[in-house]
Amino acid sequence: MKGKKMDVSKIDIGISEKDRTAIAKGLSKLLADSFTLYLMTHNFHWNVTGPMFNTLHTMFMDQYTEQWNALDTIAERIRALGVVAPGSYEDYEKLTTIAAVKGKPKALEMVALLVAGQEATARTARDLLPLVTEANDQPTTDLLTQRLDIHEKTAWMLRSLLEE
Repeated sequence: MKGKKMDVSKIDIGISEKDRTAIAKGLSKLLADSFTLYLMTHNFHWNVTGPMFNTLHTMFMDQYTEQWNALDTIAERIRALGVVAPGSYEDYEKLTTIAAVKGKPKALEMVALLVAGQEATARTARDLLPLVTEANDQPTTDLLTQRLDIHEKTAWMLRSLLEE
């Protein structure tokens, strides 16, 4: 490469442009679901009341902190694939599979909504796995596997609070 100017506009990481674009599109949906879930969890942390206040307040804080950190990882993978990551409320509203929460639910309703949000985010991640596997994209496979593990485990923990 000495003496030649490198063309940084071309990305050659062993994944076709078509696959990189499709994977980034799927990751953008995951980012939108993850951001929506983060926002919902943080809102519930602020507004939970009742006999389970301390338990849920602390649990929600742990969850939204983990979710916040995941947003950067997902967005940076989109960028590494050569695509601009979505970053506005308008973008997320178009891409998310999670419905906005209206009003202030009671504590156990919050838990049930978070179970649904965790499961929806897991489904979004899982739906992308066949494409990522076919494209031989190990970094995205690793990211999706980690997110699936976290969302499924968190859904299970939240769901256990709903049992009598």
